[in-house]
Amino acid sequence: MSQENKSPNGRAIILSDKARPLANYPHARVAGGLIFVSGVSSRKPDNTYEGVKELPGGTLELDIKAQTKAVIENIETILKEAGASLKNIIDLTVFLVNMDDYPAFNEVYNTYFEAQTGPARTTVAVKQLPSA
Repeated sequence: MSQENKSPNGRAIILSDKARPLANYPHARVAGGLIFVSGVSSRKPDNTYEGVKELPGGTLELDIKAQTKAVIENIETILKEAGASLKNIIDLTVFLVNMDDYPAFNEVYNTYFEAQTGPARTTVAVKQLPSA
């Protein structure tokens, strides 16, 4: 279920059944036949994260495979609401906080995209990502 708003810069897509954006921006914006998807994480509507488990003592156990699957499925849901699918993605930018996760990330990514038909992709290591 989405809330759609038209403005001079296109149609905003805000999904009521997904985690709310962390600031005033939509999940995606459709303009000129293009879909621009805002940054997506594995965050769920209750502000917990798929693939993150808190252990005794507050240590976090991270499962990059579960996180990757959740992110791609969140993107897929957003695109579906905009009338598209994963097959319509032309370019994808990935931010990983730990490049040691790169092989496991690719393992899941490769189940959704093929080399001949998948999007161009850039993967960058970053110090951290925004959280709720």
